[in-house]
Amino acid sequence: MPSTKYVFVTGGVASSLGKGIISASLAKLLQARGFSVTIQKLDPYINIDPGTLNPYEHGECFVTEDGAETDLDLGHYERYLNVPTSQANNVTTGRIYQSVIDKERHGDYLGETVQVIPHITDEIKRRIKLLGNEGKYDFVITEIGGTVGDIESLPYIESVRQMRWEIGTDCLVIHLTLVPYLAAAGELKTKPTQHSVKALLEQGVQPDIIVCRTEKHLNEGMRNKIALFCNVDPTAVIESIDAESIYDVPLLMRDEKLDVEVLEKMRMPASHLPDLRKWEEFLYKLKHPKNQVIIGLIGKYVELKDAYKSINEAFVHAGAVNECKVVVRAIHSESITPETVAASLEGLDGILVAPGFGNRGIEGKIESIRFARENKVPFLGICLGMQCAVIEFGRNVLGLNGANSTEMDPDTKHPVIDIMEAQKKICNKGGTMRLGAYPCTIAGGTKAMAVYGKSEITERHRHRYEFNNHYLDQYRNAGMLTSGINRKDDLVEIIELPEHPWFVGIQFHPEYRSTVASPHPLFVHFVKAALDFSLRK
Repeated sequence: MPSTKYVFVTGGVASSLGKGIISASLAKLLQARGFSVTIQKLDPYINIDPGTLNPYEHGECFVTEDGAETDLDLGHYERYLNVPTSQANNVTTGRIYQSVIDKERHGDYLGETVQVIPHITDEIKRRIKLLGNEGKYDFVITEIGGTVGDIESLPYIESVRQMRWEIGTDCLVIHLTLVPYLAAAGELKTKPTQHSVKALLEQGVQPDIIVCRTEKHLNEGMRNKIALFCNVDPTAVIESIDAESIYDVPLLMRDEKLDVEVLEKMRMPASHLPDLRKWEEFLYKLKHPKNQVIIGLIGKYVELKDAYKSINEAFVHAGAVNECKVVVRAIHSESITPETVAASLEGLDGILVAPGFGNRGIEGKIESIRFARENKVPFLGICLGMQCAVIEFGRNVLGLNGANSTEMDPDTKHPVIDIMEAQKKICNKGGTMRLGAYPCTIAGGTKAMAVYGKSEITERHRHRYEFNNHYLDQYRNAGMLTSGINRKDDLVEIIELPEHPWFVGIQFHPEYRSTVASPHPLFVHFVKAALDFSLRK
């Protein structure tokens, strides 16, 4: 087998054009042809990782199996490829500079002046090649965050320039750009694309393929014009038209022959057509639902499209399995009070209380859970959502007045949720939570066992606070079942109410593991419970 091929995806004109989706779609096409593929993201910000970033700043923080807090695009990579990512799949400027500075302090550069070139760019190239050096992948696709021309992206583009010079046809650059439609003129404009490519050329990188994000179809004349002014073959001008769903994009890229163009330019065999039958079956079910359910997503970042990205996509996957359209109604938890809860949650077939941190909106989440419990509405609580379910049960069933989490009220008389013992002496915020995959043992005869069908599982975590075991007997005696336990540390992972049609709280984040090929069973069963509830109404 030839050496690993490196594909870089850059962006121009504007952010949010969909570099992550294009990268994942190309990877899916190559994977469907039988190649082994992985994707990594290079983020230009100086944070070590997005773990300390507010969702208003950066959207969802995605957590990998090995406990890395990463960019949300890694979620897309996993959802498309059904292959876990790791720390190596996300690199930030902060991590690059930290590594170089550590080496300088260690004495690795004695006698040298440490500079952006070659030391920073060498470290970037080393990180890019880490996955390729494992010998497992035919292709390593690298998405470079930001847009060409951003000052913070310059070292990454320079590293791409060097790699093109060093490895030749084993390296290829795809540039994603915008071809805007001007309604007043009634036409598409290619000038922004030309300027974007010019900016890339000024940094020494000639793109091999140009993907044009557009809301109207490109005609042959426009493709030829872009090819002429941007120094690429007409077949290398790829249209990426606005799609109904992000899951349509691999098929659109297949029709545009993006994968064929990549393989030809990298001198790789293109004899096998991509096998996307299962993907097409998923899309058919997604677009032809037989039923519909309305799920209330209760959180404090609901106005942000990307804050609960993995949860929303997990509902897409679970809906397709159930041949049911899942309408997610985002409801701000701060708007929910004892007086408004019934009106706010009216008409819902299921209630999911979202994860999060901090006190804002917490009482609205607790009220929503009380409504779900008392009215037998299917409920799923994730991380903080599970903790809120414990608080609600403590207050309203056990009569523990003022029961709370010490995260919200350090002086509560009933700390039914408390900080983990291992977390008490930690001062630094970044990368210090309970992160990554941990084992869980599931009790027989429970809803959790019905969901998973096995007694031993692992799931990904991201939290500091846990169920306080001092209250465990009180909860069990009152009817709350602790159906999932981490045996090693004696930590409650899953709670449920047997007398309720479907009431489950989980300390971990199942949404991180849901993919097109493997929808997460918790979401599948939750949507099924919501559908049953809907049909009973």
